[in-house]
Amino acid sequence: MQVAQVTRHRWATLAVLSVTLLLISLDTTILNVALPSIVRGLGASSSQLQWIVDAYAVVFAGLLLSVGALGDRVGRKWIFLAGLVVFAGGSALAAESVSPDRLMLARAVMGVGAAGLMPCTLSILTNVFTEEKDRVRAIGIWSGTTGLGVALGPILGGFLLAHFWWGSVFFINVPVGLLGFAAAAWLVPNSRNPTPRRPDPVGTALSIFGLGLLLWGIIEAPGRGWTSAPIMAALLAAGVVIMSFVIWELHVDHPMLPLQFFTNRRYSAAIAALALVLFALVGVFFLSTWIAGPYSAHLDE
Repeated sequence: MQVAQVTRHRWATLAVLSVTLLLISLDTTILNVALPSIVRGLGASSSQLQWIVDAYAVVFAGLLLSVGALGDRVGRKWIFLAGLVVFAGGSALAAESVSPDRLMLARAVMGVGAAGLMPCTLSILTNVFTEEKDRVRAIGIWSGTTGLGVALGPILGGFLLAHFWWGSVFFINVPVGLLGFAAAAWLVPNSRNPTPRRPDPVGTALSIFGLGLLLWGIIEAPGRGWTSAPIMAALLAAGVVIMSFVIWELHVDHPMLPLQFFTNRRYSAAIAALALVLFALVGVFFLSTWIAGPYSAHLDE
């Protein structure tokens, strides 16, 4: 009976972790459906729309490894619960935004919360499922929710926009996040790495700053001109900062991103292929929604 109870709790924990991951992947595509409505509601320009989309990704990617290492140090459950609170709070701010700038800030807050959720879910999962067979099944279910979220995003977004206002695509995260917090507080066990890696704040700062400069230059270039002084300066500075990041990561003894992984050609090819696919996918989502939308005339040329 005791074994059955433990097993039941393990799969219930997996359900909580999977739903949380579903929220993160869902948020990647559900927003694109709402872009035309955001233009109408907030009067956002095309560059502002791109920042609304990318603010989340830049902060999420920049903090992912560092926040995951923090969870290994202080306790994965606590970082997971904190990530849920921040993600739900950022979603509430996004739903009630009255300007594009406020929505961009709210999206960045959501990125902080997502960075606390994603690495902790996998770490908790591997700690809960100790048997190899069950762990493989659990990781398969967990990873499958990512694709499910990407597919459900446009469908759910269209349903919400047909019945509610554009902020509903963000507000839906709030009740789900609160329910997830209550379930995780009861079901999810705490764990930490007995030999955690040291944090790498310099690497984190360089990665966020470099990506931010690069994205700013790419997003603002169509309006300002690719050869304008601000764009050229931003792209040049981005190259310097990203190169500084690579040099730092190669020489520091506790890198945020161990670059030795990329010496494996198969790994590097797989990462490059995945990056190209995601780049094309997100780009097509972005363009198809607001160009085909009835309010595309409001966008800047």
